[in-house]
Amino acid sequence: MKTIIKSLTLILTAICSIAHAQNARFTTSGTIEYQKSSNTHAIIPRMFTKDNEVFYKPAFEQLKATQPQFRTLKSTMAFSDSKTLYTPIAPEGKTPSLNLPIMEQFNTIYTDLTTDKAVTQKEVYGEMVLLTDSTRKIDWKITDETREILGYTCRRANAVIMDSVYVVAFYAERIPVSGGPESFTGLPGMILQVALPHDNISWLATKITDAPVSANTLVAPKKGKPTTQKDFKALLNKLLGGGDVNVLQLYYKAYLL
Repeated sequence: MKTIIKSLTLILTAICSIAHAQNARFTTSGTIEYQKSSNTHAIIPRMFTKDNEVFYKPAFEQLKATQPQFRTLKSTMAFSDSKTLYTPIAPEGKTPSLNLPIMEQFNTIYTDLTTDKAVTQKEVYGEMVLLTDSTRKIDWKITDETREILGYTCRRANAVIMDSVYVVAFYAERIPVSGGPESFTGLPGMILQVALPHDNISWLATKITDAPVSANTLVAPKKGKPTTQKDFKALLNKLLGGGDVNVLQLYYKAYLL
């Protein structure tokens, strides 16, 4: 009798689990608020070289004494089915006296996941450019690790972009839109958290609004000088030519992420 009762219990549990999965609500349209966090105390020392540390270190010590360790910025992403629009929110308060572009947000990104096309509006040293290109191709490796983010069970995926930038992402299968913050896409669900552990930067979803988004909201930015990826890199070379190698590496990474 005990064996029969145990078997019935297992069967009922399995049936309930299947029913719960079938009844789970999938979010295909809405708005996500993200927070970008940059560890200034870890990032800024990477600027130092033997040639510039006399100048940078005193300013850095003053910054540590007067500014928070983490610089946080907000952004939103509207999405509906296969289209997303990622928009940075202008920061409140004063910009830290010692700051780097990698801690900022320059990109407004419209993505059509059906055609794998993205339109990115970037501001580089006061010059607005409009870059139309394919979505970034990321070779994700999905793992068995999971975590809860805003009530969504998210699975971990790892990747390397730009040859050396290690990326960790957590995506929600219950939001079956292959989008994410900035240019991070390509997973079987919405990316709610992404981190660059070696670069001390992360993005985390802080609020999800499950609601219809009108087609008028999901439109590509139009302001800016049309450019290609090749021409944009040439522009960076022109604007950032010369200077300390460590600093330039941080600048290039900021604009090409």
